[in-house]
Amino acid sequence: MNEPPQQHYLELSENPVQFEHASSVNNVFFDEANKQVFAVRSGGATGVVVKGPDDKSSVAFRMDDKGEVKCIKFSIGNKILAVQRTSKSVDFINFIPDYPHTEFSQECKTKNANVLGFCWTTWNEIVFITDQGIEFYQVFPDKRSLKLLKSQSINVNWYQYCPETAVILLSTTVQGNVLQPFAFRNGTMSKMSKFEIELPVIPKPAKLSLSERDIAMATIYGQLYVMYLKHHSRTANSPSAEVVLYHLPREGACKKSHVLKLNTTGKFALNIVDNLVVVHHQSSQTSLIFDIKLKEPDCAVNTHQPVLPARSIHPYRMPLAGPAVVPSQPPMPCQLYSSSWSVFQPDIIISASEGYLWYLQVKLPPTVNLLQDKGKLMDFLLRRRDCKMVILSVCSQILEGGDKGSLPVVATVFDKLNQVYKEYLEAEQSYTVAMESGPSRGSAAQKRPVRTQAVIDQSDMYTHVLSSFTERKEVSHKFVIAVLMEYIRSLNQHQITVQHYLYELVIKTLVQHNLFYMLHQFLQYHVLSDSKPLACLLLSLESTYPPAHQLSLDMLKRLSTANDEIVEVLLSKQQVLGALRFIRSVGGHDNVSARKFLDAARQTGDQMLFYTVFRSFQQRNQRLRGSPAFNPGEHCEEHVVHFKQLFGEQALMKASTV
Repeated sequence: MNEPPQQHYLELSENPVQFEHASSVNNVFFDEANKQVFAVRSGGATGVVVKGPDDKSSVAFRMDDKGEVKCIKFSIGNKILAVQRTSKSVDFINFIPDYPHTEFSQECKTKNANVLGFCWTTWNEIVFITDQGIEFYQVFPDKRSLKLLKSQSINVNWYQYCPETAVILLSTTVQGNVLQPFAFRNGTMSKMSKFEIELPVIPKPAKLSLSERDIAMATIYGQLYVMYLKHHSRTANSPSAEVVLYHLPREGACKKSHVLKLNTTGKFALNIVDNLVVVHHQSSQTSLIFDIKLKEPDCAVNTHQPVLPARSIHPYRMPLAGPAVVPSQPPMPCQLYSSSWSVFQPDIIISASEGYLWYLQVKLPPTVNLLQDKGKLMDFLLRRRDCKMVILSVCSQILEGGDKGSLPVVATVFDKLNQVYKEYLEAEQSYTVAMESGPSRGSAAQKRPVRTQAVIDQSDMYTHVLSSFTERKEVSHKFVIAVLMEYIRSLNQHQITVQHYLYELVIKTLVQHNLFYMLHQFLQYHVLSDSKPLACLLLSLESTYPPAHQLSLDMLKRLSTANDEIVEVLLSKQQVLGALRFIRSVGGHDNVSARKFLDAARQTGDQMLFYTVFRSFQQRNQRLRGSPAFNPGEHCEEHVVHFKQLFGEQALMKASTV
């Protein structure tokens, strides 16, 4: 029975790199550093077609046929081509414009040594790996020569190179399980700590040696690991295979740090996708994924089970090409987990027989229903690249049930999201402080923190989850309020300032269900934090809930920076004397606009109120300037005329007190 399509959480890239397949060329080579495939055809002249991730890195050329090509790679930027045809030397051809294109050659310096291969570390630095050691050269394309920078003698069985970290790993000793890494940086070669891979115990007299096929190097969560595919013998107590991860730091000892349990035997291949270790199993045609950050605490070596059940890569159909193709002919299904597949780090799968290079990708939506523990699911999703919309959909999904029993799950999810949110806010704040204080001596320039998709802020949660959730009729309003308060609790716990629109959502929900007593309590006990927008919202609720007016004024008073807003509110309510008393109580009477108060008093139609307010400002003028008259800049002329009309010229001049 076939799995439904949504169950496939791994897929091959839609637009693969296509190259001439193995049946039509003599040899196909892959360069991990530049992600380029070299299709080499010999006969007379050697034709080479290079296909890379984009058009810039793709090129075709011919070169003299000087024997079978064993290895071929461009330096970074396609500047210099290196070709190995013999076990003693490497040939070079310039591809830099205006440089001579004539081939030049370099023999390995060590006598009787055989070149196993080579690696470019920069555009003009190259390492020869021989069976007797390594030789590090600088290439001078203009002079068509090389200079030996450093060499190291050591018996070598085979080697591996990690271009991302420029680390070469050499297999030494008879069993091949003592590994010696070398790091390359800025023209220097440094020897790292050697380490030993623990081989499985097998009955004597049989001896086991470490195969190159069972070792891979990759960067996971920014750290370099050597991955060892450990096949247990059938006689052992634990017959299942496992992947052992050795952490390889720049300095210090290499340590065994993780064990991934495969729970089966057979032929395996490894990829790294989005910091996940993907283990392909050929016989079952399925893959497993492991996340080394989902670990058991308090273990020196963390043992991991697969995060999700084994699933096959999503079926892939190859478009047909060539003159014989009929337009209506359907694309051919690709044979997944084929024996002709070659797997390269971190995320590349090549089918030489079909002429395809794919990038392996993780699809997150299918993982949601395969991982029932929502806390664990959140930990998993938060570490993935394109996680934002999937995380938000999970939040909506959890709330869909409308069940109070799910509140602890909701709380766990909110806390996990807000932990990441808080860490980003703190990083942003420390960056801002560092920028304002300027560069300090001896410290490296601080980089602005990158906002990943894992940062789910209040706006994201409001827009994509909470606002639509509060409008759902089938969910009980008690659960809605409990969820909103849970989110606010989590924000407060992580010391994140709650945005006013979340409080507004709470208030609107409470008002909608006539829960005014609860609103009163939330405000009284400061569950909802004071803010000007919130105070204005409360004012607008006065017709529905009259006490909201006083609650709003109390909030504005507590804010202390909202004096102007309080005055505006009181004047709009025609409480002119109340506004005047308030402005006196906060010491703002001397600077306030007389016209604003006189306008409001006149609009009430209460003549005695207008008289009282007018006299109050006359007294202020007398005290400040020694005259009751208004300055022209105060624009109170029409109010002076109105006062004369109501109370006469004499009343205007007469001293009075309020």
